[in-house]
Amino acid sequence: MGWSNVTPGSPDVTLGSCRRYVANATGGARATEPCRDGWDYDRSIYVSTIVTEWDLVCAYRQLRQMAQSIYMAGVLVGALVLGGLSDRFGRKAMLMWSYLQLGVMGTCTAFAPTYASYCVFRFAGGMALSGFGLSIACLVVEWIPTPYRAITVAITGFAYTLGQIILAGVAYAVPHWRWLQLSVSLPFFVFLLYSWWLAESARWLVLSGKADRAVKVLQRVATFNNRKEEGEKITVEMLKSNMKEELAALKSSYTISDLVQTPVIRHIFFCLSIVWFSISFSYYGLAMDLQNFGVSIYLIQVIFGAVDFPAKVVVTVSLSYVGRRLSLMVALFFAGLVIVANIFVPTELQTVRTALAVIGKGCLSASFNCVFLYTTELYPTPIRQTGLGFGSTMARVGGIVAPLVKMMDEYYPFLPPAVYGVAPVVAAVAAAFLPETLNTPLPDTIEEVENRWVAGRVGDGWMDG
Repeated sequence: MGWSNVTPGSPDVTLGSCRRYVANATGGARATEPCRDGWDYDRSIYVSTIVTEWDLVCAYRQLRQMAQSIYMAGVLVGALVLGGLSDRFGRKAMLMWSYLQLGVMGTCTAFAPTYASYCVFRFAGGMALSGFGLSIACLVVEWIPTPYRAITVAITGFAYTLGQIILAGVAYAVPHWRWLQLSVSLPFFVFLLYSWWLAESARWLVLSGKADRAVKVLQRVATFNNRKEEGEKITVEMLKSNMKEELAALKSSYTISDLVQTPVIRHIFFCLSIVWFSISFSYYGLAMDLQNFGVSIYLIQVIFGAVDFPAKVVVTVSLSYVGRRLSLMVALFFAGLVIVANIFVPTELQTVRTALAVIGKGCLSASFNCVFLYTTELYPTPIRQTGLGFGSTMARVGGIVAPLVKMMDEYYPFLPPAVYGVAPVVAAVAAAFLPETLNTPLPDTIEEVENRWVAGRVGDGWMDG
């Protein structure tokens, strides 16, 4: 509770919300002490939050940021661990496990009795979020034909955007954090039930030595698509014959070290790492300023979500006709440009500042769409999930670093937005050194990537050595 009274003899010094005057103090300047009887909170927007639940204020205010950092750390660990497990146990199995873990951990979070248990459950939920995202991406890419891949990724991106907008409405309608947490966690049990119907990646099944299951899956898909007769013609021998080169080059196991052992994959790995880090870094840098635009946090959440629709429509068309590389470069460059431009807009012009931030967010969302699709097309099947997982890991590192840079605005107000703006421009330069994948078949082995891009580097000019 803020106090309006001041210390006698120091008219310019006011007490903050964390200290109070000592009762019955006599003589001289009145002594102060930390508040010992609790705090009164403004509940006009939120009925209850973790801040009001566990008094994360004053000496404990850093725990608010720690809770978010622990969640992001869970997402990071999940990207590292679950990405590799998906390459080992299958996309569908990891997707179902992620649904279950998200539902269980989210429900446990809603009933967490202490701050420590809340953080533990959030960490586990963050891990599951990574497993879910990575598995969905690989299933989409490995099932959808090349001409329709960009539009399919865009549709999944629109679903994500719609979720952002709906979340604003749900949060407005359910202002108590426990009920809100439960509301967004229970649907994952429904997702778990219908995920049994999803088909495992036939490509992964063949490369994992499970050609019999791959045939059954393909026949089931053919029947669903009213191509039952064509499906009945598929045999194990046919699949092995069509993928004999990939099977011959396959080794027993793959690890994250395979991302840096060969020159072309290593080149792709380093460029994509810069891109993933920069997009997430700038994205969260913008998100942390949501409450500083002078607009209702619910409204700005809706606006930030709605801008994704036109941004993703434009980038989907661009991905299909212009190409992956140029689309990514342009989206990143414009994102950096508008973020830097916002530095020179006076704080009084809140509408202009908000508009530029919304445009920047739209460009970064488009960049996410590009790099998600691009990453899955650049890496071969055996390490596709691992590569995507490490890219997601770099994104989470960007999300963790962004608040640290934000802390510098106390000393140099212009520095954080400048760094947030320069990062996408650097990423755009890194993206220029990646090979184009438009209308190119998915690679199934590391050797295929090496041979394909080394053979084409002279014509494409993307790598000099």
